[in-house]
Amino acid sequence: MLLMAALPLLEVNAAWMRWAYAGGAVMVLVARMWQQARYNGDNLRVRRLYRVLSVSAMLYCLSAGMTFYHPGTTDWIAFLMAGAVVQTYASWMIDRLSVKEKK
Repeated sequence: MLLMAALPLLEVNAAWMRWAYAGGAVMVLVARMWQQARYNGDNLRVRRLYRVLSVSAMLYCLSAGMTFYHPGTTDWIAFLMAGAVVQTYASWMIDRLSVKEKK
């Protein structure tokens, strides 16, 4: 997904790249939803953070949809960056809370 997001910024545009990016976004969404369902802990905050990770994957899918809706523009980057920021925060907090929980 990262490679397919970087290539259009380097002026390499091909129709198959949009499909590869969308496929990667869908795979991330499935992985995040599976990860959310597999969490068995009692910590409500961690459960919510896993849900936030699923929202970041949905933002990636929305970004992929924008590449089809507005081909040739860079509008999709806003959703990609929003998803990346949300994913970074949630991943960092999950790691921090799991370390705190182990102590």
